[in-house]
Amino acid sequence: MRTISQLIQFLEESPTCFHAIENTKAELDRNGFIRLSENESWNLTSAGRYYVTRNDSSLIAFTIPAGSWKTMHILASHSDSPCFKLKENPELETEGHYIRLNVERYGGMLLAPWLDRPLSAAGRVVIKDPHTGDYVSRLVNVRRDLALIPNLAIHMNPDANKGYTYNPQKDMLPLYGNITAKDSFMKIVSEAAGVEVDAVLSHDLFLYNREKASVWGAENEFISCGRLDDLLCAFASLSGFLAGKKEQYLNLHCVFDNEEVGSSTRQGAASTFLYDTLTRIFLGLGRSTEDYLMCLADSMMLSADNAHAVHPNHPDKADPTNRPYLNGGIVIKYNANQKYCTDGISAAMFRDLCKKADVPVQTFANRSDMAGGSTLGNISNTRVALHTADIGLPQLAMHSPYETAGVKDVEYLIRVAEQFFA
Repeated sequence: MRTISQLIQFLEESPTCFHAIENTKAELDRNGFIRLSENESWNLTSAGRYYVTRNDSSLIAFTIPAGSWKTMHILASHSDSPCFKLKENPELETEGHYIRLNVERYGGMLLAPWLDRPLSAAGRVVIKDPHTGDYVSRLVNVRRDLALIPNLAIHMNPDANKGYTYNPQKDMLPLYGNITAKDSFMKIVSEAAGVEVDAVLSHDLFLYNREKASVWGAENEFISCGRLDDLLCAFASLSGFLAGKKEQYLNLHCVFDNEEVGSSTRQGAASTFLYDTLTRIFLGLGRSTEDYLMCLADSMMLSADNAHAVHPNHPDKADPTNRPYLNGGIVIKYNANQKYCTDGISAAMFRDLCKKADVPVQTFANRSDMAGGSTLGNISNTRVALHTADIGLPQLAMHSPYETAGVKDVEYLIRVAEQFFA
C-alpha cells in the first residue's frame, strides 16, 4: 500500500495541472535530473538526466544512455482534468444578499456530481517581477472549503429524479459567500499565493473537489479520488520511468496539458513541444536530421490515458467482446477511425512488453453504435510519427469530480513502465 499512499499524496497535492507539474519537477529534482529552459542553450552529455517544461503545465523528462543507442521509448500522459475554470471578474452579486463565482466548463464534465460538494480554488496568478520586469507565475491553492454549488430542493424541482438538463450559467455557479464577501475573492487568492492583490496581472484559476481520496471495497481493492483521469497514469508512468534502468534507449516521460480540450495549444500534444525537444536533443548530441528520422522509424510511444471499465449497473454500455474490468490489467484501446492510434504492430509490441513484465492485458473498443472520446496519441503522431499504442487503466465515472479505479492496476502500469524503460 506504500505505492497507493504515494499516489494519494500526489493526487491531493495536485489540484490543477500546474501543481501536478510542480510535484513532478520536485520528484525529478530529488532524483538528480537537471532542469533545462527552452530559452537557453542546452549542454547535453551521455548518461545525462534532464527535464524541460512549457507553460508550467507540460513537462518532458529524458535520459540519455551512457552507451550507443538507436531508438527511443516515449511514455505520454496528460496533466489536465475536466473542471470549472474561474472567469475574469469572477464575483457575481445576487439580489444584494449572495456572492457567487462566475465559472465556465473546462473539458467534457459530468455536471451533476459537482453539486453539494465542498470546493476550493487553485491554479496560478501572474505578476511582474519588479527587479527584472519578467512575468512570473505563482502557484496558489486556497486549501480550505471555499465554495459549494447547492442543489435545487426536490420540492422546487419535482422532476429532478426523472432527468434534468443542467444549464452551466444558471445551475452550476457556486455560492461563495454572503454579500459581505464582496470583493474578497482575489484577496483570498492573492494571500494564498503570497503576493499583494494589486500585483496580480492575470490568473488561471480552477475549482476542485476537496474530498479526500478513499481506498475502499471488501478487500480495499478500489481507489476513488478526483483527477484519476489522467494523473493516475502520470504518476504510474513517472514511477516506472524513475525505476527503469534506462540503459538501451533514449527514454522520455511526457506529460502534456490541455488534452481535455483538444490538445491544440502551445503546451498540448498537438503543439511542437515534443518535436522541439527531440530536435534539440539530437542537435545537442551532434546527430543529424537523418539520424533523427531513422530513430523515429524504429521507436515506440505509449499514450497512457484511462479507459472505461464495464459499469456494474450498466454492463450493456460496453462492447460485447472488449470489456475491461477494474483490477483486470492494463487496457489496450482500439478504434477503427483512429480516435485511438493502436494498430496491429503497436498492439503486438505492447502485449509482448506486458508479457515480459508479467502484467495482465485487457482490450477496449466502443460499441459500434456509440461514439467515444479520443486521446493524445493520434494527435501527437501528427507532429512526431512513430509506432504508438493507446493504453490506459480501467476506471468508472470518468470526468466526474470523484472517479474510481482499481488498486492492482496502478501497480501493473508501474511494472510495465519500468520494463518499457529498462
